[in-house]
Amino acid sequence: MDGYTGPRDIYGNPVEIFGPSANCTLDICPIEYSVYEYQPTLSANYAFIAIFGVALLVHAYLGFRWKSWWYMGCMVVGCAVEMAGYGGRIMLHDNPFNFGAFLTQIVCITTAPVFYCAGIYVTIAKAVVYFDQSISRIHPKLYYWIFIVCDVVSLTLQGSGGALSSVSDGSSSIGVDLALAGLGFQVATLFFFCVLFCDYLFRYSRQTRAEGKTIGGRVKVFFSFLSLAIALILARCAFRVKELEDGYEGELIHDETLFIALEGVLVVLAVFALCLGHPGVVFGRPESESGVAKSEYESGYSGRLESQH
Repeated sequence: MDGYTGPRDIYGNPVEIFGPSANCTLDICPIEYSVYEYQPTLSANYAFIAIFGVALLVHAYLGFRWKSWWYMGCMVVGCAVEMAGYGGRIMLHDNPFNFGAFLTQIVCITTAPVFYCAGIYVTIAKAVVYFDQSISRIHPKLYYWIFIVCDVVSLTLQGSGGALSSVSDGSSSIGVDLALAGLGFQVATLFFFCVLFCDYLFRYSRQTRAEGKTIGGRVKVFFSFLSLAIALILARCAFRVKELEDGYEGELIHDETLFIALEGVLVVLAVFALCLGHPGVVFGRPESESGVAKSEYESGYSGRLESQH
């Protein structure tokens, strides 16, 4: 005996199962040595790449049509990052021990929803100004300063945590804890945002009824699908927090079906909900092109509701 107690290949030779110097392949190492303990399904991952590609094109079209550059940028970057992540999972199908592929998919898929949230936060800030900022609990600019900053913190924690934890097959408690902290912080941020958002919708609806006005169909569609997207992203983040609770040794991280349903499907639904809840549905083109005075926009002119039928 050579005294080596680490993993060995099928021939009894010592192997590195993960990390930059990993030399395991399916030819010499059992699938149980890999982090996920399964080969990601090709059909599901190709499907997600295609679907996110379609979503990217739709958001790009809507962005150019309505000239909503920030929103379009957030959606397009988010979809592109998702596609890169699922590309990494396709590479893991061929070799579940591929360190570069694992690093790509864990960082990209984990962090992509942060970009969708950034688009949502700025859109809601504009909606508060557009409709009636006097009933908002906080100044519209604080939506930028509070939630975008929180987004950056969450992105940093998740990205660095995913990178650190992947180096050591999830045994790095610092890396896993950072990723978990980033996801937890994102859940807390989204929850706080949901409270403010729901409060604004309630107060706005109550004021509209008190003034004898009705909320137009486009406005209802806008707020409904934006709310749906927020709920879906929040549910997805809650799942990822639970998944990482026990690091890479937990049961959930080894369940591909759950990952497909509660990560992939939920985010896909959220992205297309953000197409239907696009700010262009309500805001349209900039005031210089639509003939609406800037002062009217900034004052939250409520009379626009009548034109949304």
